Amino acid sequence: MPAVCFYFQVHQPIRLRRFSAFDIGKNSNYFDDDMNRFYMERAAKKCYLPTNKKLMELIDAHNGRFKVSFSLSGVFLEQLEMFCPDVLESFQRLVDTGNVEVFNETYYHSLAYLISKRDFVDQVRMHRKKIRSALGIRANVFRNTEAMYSNDIAKLVEELGYKAIIAEGLQHVLDWRSANYLYRAKGSGIPVFLRNFKMSDDIAFRFSTRDWEEWPLTADKFASWLSRADGQVVNLFMDYETFGEHQWAETGIFDFLHHLPSECLKHPNLSFMTISEALSTFSPVGDFDVPHLSSWADVHRDLSAWLENKMQVQAFEEVKRLESAINKRKNRHLLHTWRKLLTSDHFYYMCTKWFADGDVHKYFNYYDTPYDAFLNYMNILTDLKSRIQ
Repeated sequence: MPAVCFYFQVHQPIRLRRFSAFDIGKNSNYFDDDMNRFYMERAAKKCYLPTNKKLMELIDAHNGRFKVSFSLSGVFLEQLEMFCPDVLESFQRLVDTGNVEVFNETYYHSLAYLISKRDFVDQVRMHRKKIRSALGIRANVFRNTEAMYSNDIAKLVEELGYKAIIAEGLQHVLDWRSANYLYRAKGSGIPVFLRNFKMSDDIAFRFSTRDWEEWPLTADKFASWLSRADGQVVNLFMDYETFGEHQWAETGIFDFLHHLPSECLKHPNLSFMTISEALSTFSPVGDFDVPHLSSWADVHRDLSAWLENKMQVQAFEEVKRLESAINKRKNRHLLHTWRKLLTSDHFYYMCTKWFADGDVHKYFNYYDTPYDAFLNYMNILTDLKSRIQ
């Protein structure tokens, strides 16, 4: 009897303003508030408000049998407070239903784990505090930035007191095994929920692709696939912006979402669960052994979306080297600024992968080229270094 776990990552980066070499030493305003407001308000109109409203309707219509989970980055919540408080209120109402679970992650949706254990732990604790103040809850499940995962990350997350962790269903690790089972992290024992990337991407990426052999994807068709799935739990993990932003309303994505719960519940072997409910229902069936760093990004499921080319590596090494000096200054504003520069999106914009993942990278990039993103970022880093000194 497979359970269905819907989980949505909700994040908006804090975008950088155009910062030229002539600004260095003269202007410490690195972030483009007008652009950030524009993108947040657009996403609120196209995705957050209509999708939150639809989820509330579905929870009510199905008497609590429909359930979902979220992780909302700290910088996302900050921007809601500044630009769209009505969206924050709609998330609060969803949480109040008792049918919505919220996970913890790094506050800045950042590459903090690659900086240091200290900064990673600090950001996780910051996010835990933010979730409690904004939504009134304490999370028991952890999902690292972009599902970044390894055995060592799982062990650290268990030491922080979390009951479960989210990861990508890496086929080369699973081999013949299915992602639709609960596993335990190798070397620590914390339960690991694995994303079913095939079925998740059917919604997130292929839904509106007309040359896909399964187009159009209807709710009854997808529900029948779920009913025939093997295992304990089918984890459908995706960006929340799938609804209305990545897949526009004109594609029929909201109609699909509207009908999916009722079509699933027609099958007596299907039910919706939060991750915590699934955790109390199922037991791990084996070890999930990932000694290297992985993620849910791109076809390679590694760190190459952020740290593949020389520009990305140079930018990351430069910002990483500032950690000690930043901490010595004991200046909260400088620390906050530096951590916002660790957000994974800044390195994503520098990606030069053009093949299977190229269109995805171009869609999310507000720079003309990855090289523009690199030069802009490095100009800001140069100015930040001068401020620290």
